[in-house]
Amino acid sequence: MLEADNLSCVRGDRRLFRQISFRLEAGELLYVHGHNGSGKTTLLRTLCSLILPDEGEVRWNGENARRLREDFTRDLLYLGHKNGIKGELTGLENLRISNVLDGFDISQRQAWDALERIGLDGHEDLPAKVLSQGQKRRVALARLLVNRAPLWVLDEPFTALDKAAVELLQQVIREHLERGGMAVLTTHQEVPLTSGNSKNLELGWRKPA
Repeated sequence: MLEADNLSCVRGDRRLFRQISFRLEAGELLYVHGHNGSGKTTLLRTLCSLILPDEGEVRWNGENARRLREDFTRDLLYLGHKNGIKGELTGLENLRISNVLDGFDISQRQAWDALERIGLDGHEDLPAKVLSQGQKRRVALARLLVNRAPLWVLDEPFTALDKAAVELLQQVIREHLERGGMAVLTTHQEVPLTSGNSKNLELGWRKPA
């Protein structure tokens, strides 16, 4: 279970958000939305313990997430705006290395299968630097197909994806939720996934729901 308890964050002389509280349990999705500059990315990075809140705390299964350290990060998969892949490595190499960094290994076959499913069939062994922006995004998103973390925090995951890839990614997230996983995401694209049975949190000029 992920809990935010009265989170507030100030950057410079500007308060991005204040007194944000919610609880996310197994099988639930939290959709964070708001205008540009409302603090969506800052909130997501705060939930991942990458940024300290000015007030409040984040709890994972009842314990302060920051104090849990590796026990929390092992249960977390965070994908930000940047793809976090190395241009000189192939999609296969990037995927296998990212999983080692996440704390577990996958076979060559598992990596091939994940990249094929995400839409990179025929491009798996090409250096990432020659791929299009959409293909690079798919390399990063392939982690979702093999990662065992129960909590996914996804910042604009649908960016640079075509319609088929958007539909596939929605299905991947649904499967994760059906297995008892949790997801927090932001997106500027209205998709069925975020208009269904999801929790909503709005940042900006209106009071968070």
